[in-house]
Amino acid sequence: MLPRVRIAHLPTKIETLERLSAKLGGPVILCKRDDQTGLGMGGNKTRKLEYVLADAQSHGSKTLITVGSIQSNHCRQTAALAARYGMGCILVLSGTKPEIAGGNLLLDQLFGAEIVWTTREERDETLKKVFEQAWDSGRRPLLVPLGASNVVGTMGYFTAFEEYLDQGVPVDWMVVASSSGGTQAGLVLGAKKHDWRGRILGISIDHPAAELQKTVSGLVNDAADRIGEPFRVQPEEILVNADYLGGGYAVMGEPEIEAIRLFAREEGLLLDPVYTARAAAGLIDLTRRGFFDRSQTVLFWHTGGSPALFAEPYQSQLQPAE
Repeated sequence: MLPRVRIAHLPTKIETLERLSAKLGGPVILCKRDDQTGLGMGGNKTRKLEYVLADAQSHGSKTLITVGSIQSNHCRQTAALAARYGMGCILVLSGTKPEIAGGNLLLDQLFGAEIVWTTREERDETLKKVFEQAWDSGRRPLLVPLGASNVVGTMGYFTAFEEYLDQGVPVDWMVVASSSGGTQAGLVLGAKKHDWRGRILGISIDHPAAELQKTVSGLVNDAADRIGEPFRVQPEEILVNADYLGGGYAVMGEPEIEAIRLFAREEGLLLDPVYTARAAAGLIDLTRRGFFDRSQTVLFWHTGGSPALFAEPYQSQLQPAE
């Protein structure tokens, strides 16, 4: 097992969404509250960053460098981690610097992160230059990949799956937002190791199904190698639904808005406009179309991200009609 620094508030609770389940008239829907992991307003990346921090400490790293969008939950939690452990943090963000920072970007600044702006097309080249500059200036940087989705980060959701097993709540399905792939990969790795008979469905946030299946299976196999497990998974074994890509990454449409309002009004739960709202929109639509049997139980992994609700354009889109 890879080294780990305990940071998150664990185990996160599993709650029954009784009113939402009744409203949709489908299976019993549960929620794994990984929005409450604690670090910098919580989220799924905290589990991954427990392993990233251990890796950084083993290499004597003093600065964390990572990449994401303006409202990146991963960047926010990385900045919080760096602040908590007295490390430097450089965030390479794709987009245009807004006049007034809101949501995750405001929190990035409060945590003291240095922000370098770039475009999505030039992001990789900018990241390379930033890392080289930090290295040359003696800041001893560690490069954390997009979403902390590498073998090290994947271990966060391998242990999350084992945490779920310890909680002893049987479910037939797990549904989770899947983008950079590490969260779903960790869950699949845990399920494979423990011969779990349920199914894990990733709702793609921004990639075609075949592309995401390849990414997730690659992470599963690399992580299995790292921890000495002999099994392999093929891309076609990874369950991905890419029917809910809507207007593209970080574009909140009517399905996401409905999901945010439905979870808020039925359960008092806040989703985020980019990841969990899209995954929940998929869950809602699949339930309405009878994809899940009414006798089944579905566990929705809430991966956090609600600070983005308080940033434009999302907060304007969510204003009630007059």
